[in-house]
Amino acid sequence: MTTPAIQATNGGSRSLQALSRYAPSLIWLRHYRRADLPGDVMAGLIVAIMLVPQGMAYAILAGLPPQVGLYASILPLIVYGLLGTSRALAVGPVAIVSLLVASAVGPLAGGDAALYLQLALTLALLSGVIQVGMGLLRLGFLVNFLSHPVLSGFTSAAAIVIGFSQVKTLLGIRLPSSDGFFQSVALTFEHVGETQPVTLAIGLFSIALLFYFRGGLGKHLRRLGLPAPLVTIATKSGPLVVAALGTLLVALLDLNERAGVGIVGDVPAGLPPLSLPSFAPDVLTALLPAALTISLVGYMESISVAKALASKRRQKVDADQELIALGAANLAAAFSSGYPVTGGFSRSSVNFSAGANSGLASIITAGLIALTVLLLTPTFYYLPNTVLAAIIIVAVIGLIDLHTLRHVWRYNKADAASLLVTFAAVLTLGVDVGILVGVAASIALYLWRTSRPHMAVVGRVGDSEHFRNVQRHDVQTCPHVVAVRVDESLYFANTAYLESRLLGMVAERPEVRHLLLICGAVNFIDASALETLEAMLQELRDAGADLWLAEVKGPVMDRLLAIGFIDKLGHDHVFLSTHQAMNALVCV
Repeated sequence: MTTPAIQATNGGSRSLQALSRYAPSLIWLRHYRRADLPGDVMAGLIVAIMLVPQGMAYAILAGLPPQVGLYASILPLIVYGLLGTSRALAVGPVAIVSLLVASAVGPLAGGDAALYLQLALTLALLSGVIQVGMGLLRLGFLVNFLSHPVLSGFTSAAAIVIGFSQVKTLLGIRLPSSDGFFQSVALTFEHVGETQPVTLAIGLFSIALLFYFRGGLGKHLRRLGLPAPLVTIATKSGPLVVAALGTLLVALLDLNERAGVGIVGDVPAGLPPLSLPSFAPDVLTALLPAALTISLVGYMESISVAKALASKRRQKVDADQELIALGAANLAAAFSSGYPVTGGFSRSSVNFSAGANSGLASIITAGLIALTVLLLTPTFYYLPNTVLAAIIIVAVIGLIDLHTLRHVWRYNKADAASLLVTFAAVLTLGVDVGILVGVAASIALYLWRTSRPHMAVVGRVGDSEHFRNVQRHDVQTCPHVVAVRVDESLYFANTAYLESRLLGMVAERPEVRHLLLICGAVNFIDASALETLEAMLQELRDAGADLWLAEVKGPVMDRLLAIGFIDKLGHDHVFLSTHQAMNALVCV
C-alpha cells in the first residue's frame, strides 16, 4: 500500500516532470554540477566578446540603432537559456534575419525612425507568436518545406546581398535608395569615385585582421604553447579587437572630422527600456508574411546547428520545445526594445567549443552584455561604421555555400535546379519573395518527380525468393504473369501515369493473364488512386486478365479493407510476399 507521503512525492515528481517539458532549466538547475561551471563561464565570456560588436553591426544591417542589437542580446538570451533544450545554441541577432527585418520594415516605415523601431518590435512579436504556436501544436514539420538545397540557395544569395549592402559603408560613400540588388550594384559602381580613402583603408585593414584571427592566429598561438582556452578566447575576439583598434585610431587622430570617417556616435547607456509593439490589424497583416519567413528560416538555422552540436555529445534536442524557446525569446525581444533573434551558426559553434554545458552559458552572456550597455556604451562613440561593415562582410562570407551546389549538381539535377532558382529569385526579387519562390520550386519539382514514379517489371533471381528489375539483372519471368514493382506512394498526381503504364504493359503482351502489383514501397493510397485501382481492376477483368497485390503494408491494407476494395478484389488476391504470389500464379 502506497503511503500518502509517497503518493505526494510521486505526484510532485510527475508535476515537475511535466513542467520541465516546457522549462528544461528545471532539470539542469536541480542537477547542476560544479564541474560544469568553468565551461559555462568560459563559453559565456567568449560569446559575449563576439556578440557585442556583432550585435551592433547586425542591428545597423537591420536598419536599427546599434544599441538595439545589444538590447536583443540580453533578455532573449536569458529566456532561451531557461526554456531551450540545446546546451550549446547561442541565440541573438544574426545576419540573415537582420536582412529580412530590413527588407520587411524599410518599405513600411517611410524614413520614420520611431515607426521603424516599432515595426521591428512588431515583427519580433509576430515571429514569437508564430514559433510558440507552432511549438505548442507540434508543427515543427513545416520546416521540411525548406529543403536543404533551397535553404542553401537562399543563404548563399542572402549572404551576397548582405555583403554587398556593406560595400558602400566600407567605401564611405552615400547612395540613394534602390529597389533591388542589381540596382544597388549599379549605383555603387556609379559612385565609386566618391570613395573616402581613409575609410576604405580602415575597413580593408579590419577585414584582413579578421581573417587573420580566423586562420593564422590560432596556429601561431598554439606554436607558442598557449593553453587551448586562451587560444579560443584570442581567436574569437577578432571582432572586439578590430572594433577597439578602429575606435582608438579614429578618436586619437580625430579622423571623423579630418577624414570624414563615419562613426556610430552616441549610444544610450542603461538597460533596455520596456517597449510596446504595434497591435494595429493593418500593421500585423502587412508584416505577417515576413514574420512567417523569419520564423521558418530562423528556426531552420537554429535547429540544424542545435542538432549537429547535440549529436557530438550524444545529447537530445526537442524540436518542438526549441520552437517554443525561440518564440519566447522573440517575445522577450519585442517587449525589451530588441528585434527578431535566432540561433547563429558561428556563435553556437564557438559556444560549443568553449565548453558550454547548460543554458547558464547563455545567461552569463546576457549578463555580460547587460554590463556592457550599463558601463561601456560611451566607448562606442568613435567606433567606425566601416569596421562594423567589415565584421558583417567577414561573417557572411562563410555562408556562401558552393560545396552544396557542386555536390547536389552531381547527385540530382532537379534539387540543383531548386537551389539555383532560389538563388536567382533572392537576388532578383528580394529575400522575402525569393525564399517563397524557392519553396514553391521545391514543391513543384517534388510533384513532378512523384507524378512519374519509377516502375519496374521484376523477375526471380535464380532459384531464390528475390525479385529484381528485368532490365538490371538476369532473372526468370513467367509469360502469362507480369509483376510490377511501384516505387512510390499512389496519389492524385501519379494515378493517370500509373493506369496508363500498367494497362499499357498488359496491352503490349496478349499472353498476360495476371498483373501482380508489388506494393512494398507504397506507404499510402489516396482517394484518387483508389478510384484508379477500382477502374483498372474492372478494365483488366473485361480484358480477360486479373489484378493481384503483394507486400501491401499494414496501414494501407487497413484502409483498403475498410473501404471494401479488398472485397471487390478478392481476399485470395493479396499475398504476403512476391515469392508467394509468383508460386501461386505460375500455376494458375
